[in-house]
Amino acid sequence: MTEKAILAFSGGLDTSVVVKYLQEKYEMDVVTITVDVGQGDDPKQITAKAKKLGVKKHYNIDAKKEFVTKYIFPSIKANALYQKKYCLATALARPLIAKKVLEIAKKEKVTALAHGCSGKGNDQVRFDITMRAGSNLPIIAPIRDLNLDRTTELKFAKKHGIKIDNVAKKFSIDQNLWGRAIEGGVLEDPYREPPEDAFIWVKTKNLPTKPSYVEIKFEKGIPIAVDGKSKGPVQLIEYLNKKAGAAGIGIVDHIEDRVVGIKSREVYETPAALCLIEAHYDLEKMVHTKHETKFKSTVDDEWSWLVYSGLWEDPLKRDLDAFIDHTQKRVSGTVKLKMYKGSLRVVGRKSRHSLYRHDIATYGKGSTFDQKLARGFVELWGMQSTEANK
Repeated sequence: MTEKAILAFSGGLDTSVVVKYLQEKYEMDVVTITVDVGQGDDPKQITAKAKKLGVKKHYNIDAKKEFVTKYIFPSIKANALYQKKYCLATALARPLIAKKVLEIAKKEKVTALAHGCSGKGNDQVRFDITMRAGSNLPIIAPIRDLNLDRTTELKFAKKHGIKIDNVAKKFSIDQNLWGRAIEGGVLEDPYREPPEDAFIWVKTKNLPTKPSYVEIKFEKGIPIAVDGKSKGPVQLIEYLNKKAGAAGIGIVDHIEDRVVGIKSREVYETPAALCLIEAHYDLEKMVHTKHETKFKSTVDDEWSWLVYSGLWEDPLKRDLDAFIDHTQKRVSGTVKLKMYKGSLRVVGRKSRHSLYRHDIATYGKGSTFDQKLARGFVELWGMQSTEANK
């Protein structure tokens, strides 16, 4: 009986090469699955490419709404930015894709799970751990297992007549609703500025000469409306990606610590993510006490690290989710952002749960704050510090 593997298939260089390796080197039939999390690819073209590669069966699954509601929205609640920069776009998508792979694997009664990750990246960790949490099937990763490099892959693709688009020849791209990751090629020189053709979502030239504004409404930590209009989960993010990207917002270029210990230069386009996380965090500061804000920042960092590191299924993440969800009960309100030639800042916020009180904060005559009380407070507050310096 011929062995059968299921492969998460994007139609790009890595997964296309893996199909042929599974067929030729491992002598396996291959079932492929493409999970749509907002890549923007044509499912008919991907299906056609899979069939041309000789796969036995191909599945296309639209999971965009599930991706937003069950993965992106929790990340917004957690103000999730790995190392204060990366919105975890790829990291959030991997456990969802792995989950769908396992569902089809059971249906197709495959004998192995497969993916196109290398041994240098983070995705191998995310796929492997999620898959192992839900299955005892062996995992095959030809690029990692055979120690393949990109040059070898391109030669192999050419030999087998596998068509690779021009962008993939220059960079390694991963894209979904929450962000577009660009790496490899000239970007491997960390001092070299990314070329213009690396970017698709964010406008970098001839930016508008006047600022633009966007208002985001949140209900219990979840964005529900933009610019006064209620929008569905997917449509809201698509709208912000387009509007903020047109204003030059969303490019992240930083040195990142991968799970496997490598320092990597990573470039991302994340217009909607930057807007939503910035707005959400600002709203939290208005409705939370300073103690909540301080402690939650520690929780947010840990949540981001767990997700980045492929530990979506770890019990600690579920524990943190419970805490984070509880803190969102008062995170309702509207935040106004100003965008101008690549700069982004909050310029207004309002909430029915606001802890800001004008009569206390004002320096005007209407102040109800008794300044005389502050003298004793300051003396007690700094008592040990002043005594230690005598």
